[in-house]
Amino acid sequence: MTASNNAAPAALAGTGVTTSAPLYANLAANGLYAHALRRGEGKLSADGAFIGVTGVHTGRSVADKFVADDPEVTNEIWWGKVNRKLAPEKFDAFTARVRKYLGSQQELFTQDLYAGADPAYRIKVRLVTTNAWHALFARNMFIRPASEDLAGFVPDYTILHAPEMEADPAADGGREGSTTLIALSFAKKIIAIAGTSYAGEIKKSIFTVMNWLLPAQGVLPMHCSANAGRDGDTALFFGLSGTGKTTLSSDPERALIGDDEHGWSDKGVFNFEGGCYAKVIKLSQEAEPQIWNASHRFGAVLENVVADEHGNLDLNDGSLTENTRSCYPIEFIPNTAPGGVAGLPKNVVMLTADAFGVLPPIARLTPAQAMYHFLSGYTAKVAGTEKGLGKEPQATFSTCFGAPFLPRHPEVYGKMLAELIGKHGAQVWLVNTGWTGGSYGTGHRMSIKHTRALLRAALDGSLAQAEFATDPFFGLAVPQNVPGVPAEVLNPRDAWADKDAYDRTAKNLVGLFVKNFETFASGASEDVKAAALKSAA
Repeated sequence: MTASNNAAPAALAGTGVTTSAPLYANLAANGLYAHALRRGEGKLSADGAFIGVTGVHTGRSVADKFVADDPEVTNEIWWGKVNRKLAPEKFDAFTARVRKYLGSQQELFTQDLYAGADPAYRIKVRLVTTNAWHALFARNMFIRPASEDLAGFVPDYTILHAPEMEADPAADGGREGSTTLIALSFAKKIIAIAGTSYAGEIKKSIFTVMNWLLPAQGVLPMHCSANAGRDGDTALFFGLSGTGKTTLSSDPERALIGDDEHGWSDKGVFNFEGGCYAKVIKLSQEAEPQIWNASHRFGAVLENVVADEHGNLDLNDGSLTENTRSCYPIEFIPNTAPGGVAGLPKNVVMLTADAFGVLPPIARLTPAQAMYHFLSGYTAKVAGTEKGLGKEPQATFSTCFGAPFLPRHPEVYGKMLAELIGKHGAQVWLVNTGWTGGSYGTGHRMSIKHTRALLRAALDGSLAQAEFATDPFFGLAVPQNVPGVPAEVLNPRDAWADKDAYDRTAKNLVGLFVKNFETFASGASEDVKAAALKSAA
């Protein structure tokens, strides 16, 4: 199996990379499989999925993400912990080193892909990487152009991907003591990644780009999944990792638009991607059959999933990481929205996995409450999901349910969402997929069956007819009767044996919300300030 270097000039055009080594451009899955196995990049599962192991980095290296402080864009970027400044000359030096590394007599793989299902807002992306399996990941994850569109493909953004190369903090300007660097320049339209094999960095770097580009075009970029009912009613599912975006949007009764990243324009909703990136730790074949089936077949890429010597997967094994992943083309899901586009949202769902066990399983939000919870972006992590966590749940607030990917100030996205909800009349719901009957360690995880029943009632409009009561701690409108869901599940305090413990825990969580609101209160509107939680006496 050989590659022709006659294709190298076209395949590397605009990247600044030159090479005389073998280069494989736009190979399909079977070709990338063959090279990945030949090169010893991973192994096959018994069902034909490709299994890759990412080494020390089993998640995103948030502290190693930097943005070039280009003069053209510096005043528009939300600088701080999310977007760390990298001097333009350091960015240039780093990308020069990455280009030299990529061209240093080693095999290269390129993929030309789209981000954005709506052609009006689509960008062209060219990936250059040293690994066949990373090229397959990108091919699964993004939108694959028709073959006739590849001949004159000119990238808008280029990803230079050198996972085995070590960054040099002194020379490259990255974090002291770290050999990992993810650097992005909006002015030069280049992303350079070194020192990490975690494939999610490829995906999320382009999501950051879309979060940069679309607001200027009047489109809201969103960290959410989306699906559509038989009548064309669109629903959005915002949420951080582990809250159920992929699981709940993969509903046999509704067409999947996408599982993670979308744009909302005045025409409707469109997927940024052409694939799904599902978390599969403890994946249930019974509860999540679509994701299960998509992950047990040729073409899927599994990250850090454990298999025995025969390739049989153990999805309960988190010994490498709890952040095990499956990446597959969206067409592996049997019921999808044609072309990755759909109409305007009728319902917006904000997901949280409340490990404190005090939030209701579903609540109806006012527009002001919707903005408050969107800007809060709350969930709770528990031991085992991330290194360094203790036995007690840890509250996490990620504004707009996607702070690590927001190059602009959160107020930009919050204002756009408020305007779109107001203009198009979408109903907003807060859904807790976390714990009930007690906090993590005492209570138990919310039943997926109950969550699906609540969501279906919300999306088909029947839940709006229920009797609602106001939660005394969080001010939420909570339904009191939903067919198929026990009353004690609807009202979380009733599910706790120790009511005083519930009250203490609820007051504590309210206090955490209040403290977090201080970080963005100055930019919030008066109605959002009025809807904000207040510390209990």
